[in-house]
Amino acid sequence: MYVFEVIFCISLIIIVYTYIGYGILLWFLVKIKELIKSRKYILPLEEFPEVTLFIPAYNEKDYVDEKVRNCRNLKYPKEKLKIVWVTDGSDDGTPELLQQYPDIIVYHQSSREGKIMAMNRGMRLITSPIVVFSDANTLLGEESIERIVRLFADPKVGCVSGEKRILSKDKDMAAGAGEGLYWKYESFLKKYDARLYSVVGAAGELFAIRREYFTEVEKDTILDDFIISLRIAMQGYVTQYDPEAYAYELPSADVREELKRKVRIAAGGIQSIVRLSPLLNIFRFGVLSFQYISHRVLRWTLAPLSLLFFLMSNFVLSFRMSFTIHHPITIVLGLQVCFYLLAFLGWFLEKKQLKYKVFFIPYYFFIMNLAVYLGFFRYIRKKQDAKWEKAKRRM
Repeated sequence: MYVFEVIFCISLIIIVYTYIGYGILLWFLVKIKELIKSRKYILPLEEFPEVTLFIPAYNEKDYVDEKVRNCRNLKYPKEKLKIVWVTDGSDDGTPELLQQYPDIIVYHQSSREGKIMAMNRGMRLITSPIVVFSDANTLLGEESIERIVRLFADPKVGCVSGEKRILSKDKDMAAGAGEGLYWKYESFLKKYDARLYSVVGAAGELFAIRREYFTEVEKDTILDDFIISLRIAMQGYVTQYDPEAYAYELPSADVREELKRKVRIAAGGIQSIVRLSPLLNIFRFGVLSFQYISHRVLRWTLAPLSLLFFLMSNFVLSFRMSFTIHHPITIVLGLQVCFYLLAFLGWFLEKKQLKYKVFFIPYYFFIMNLAVYLGFFRYIRKKQDAKWEKAKRRM
């Protein structure tokens, strides 16, 4: 029984630290750090550099017009902002539609090799010192580019991450409610990660880098934004974050589509941990390793596993005690069972298109962790394609 008690305690510690404790610890560390004032960098408008807004695309015809209008409305000196679309294998008329806009630069390739190869190919043609990446199906806040570029006034900044916001007409559906809450918590962690030292992984919907620090990424890479930003951080530069530099998009059409997206991210997370293995050395990378392990690695490895071990060990210990109703161990088991029942009800209610957010959040949490298991098996079976695999978005 001692073994199950140890498993129970260790699993509980990992779960609490990963999903709640790190955020609390991070907040305290930032408050302690900011007792000492740090230097502020402000970049005057007349010194703003040339920027390339880089948009990789595959069959995005439905989003072209709206995306182009959005780009034209960005508040940044027009003569210093280049808008580049790199289309890879698009056969739905996307390149032809883009050709109608004289202020848009289009690099099209008829064969489809995937997003990573499109980014590698396009970056060889970019000369701007700052490159901002954005997805074709996301819209940017008007001041996003300007706010991002200001952060590059600090020479230690090699990458800047914007914020992903979920725009939903029906926030009470499971995918919208869960995804929206998840990104709010993610935004909190990113904000305080940046204030402590560095964000660990940029949001692919909107992030920027110094062109000189870009290195081509392996063609089978799944999480390009994550790998690119952390490899820059491993060179000794930091990734900063501005929540007011944002990109917004519609949530996944339903939780099934969100699960598909999360499985891909989880498979990419395992791949990233393998490829960024030197970053696990806290003696070499210090605070960056601490943030990386706490914020990312645990979520993609030990935390989902701990949820399973926690439930199993809790059941064994409760069984040993004959499920004594007032014993803390049995109470904890009851709470776990209730949580998973709520998740099941969330699944059931979504099928019936009933809207009770209190059930959708446990359901989304369950789906997130289920995706890690599915993503792990997909990764070890080499079943994940690095080409675009878009989830359907709610219209």
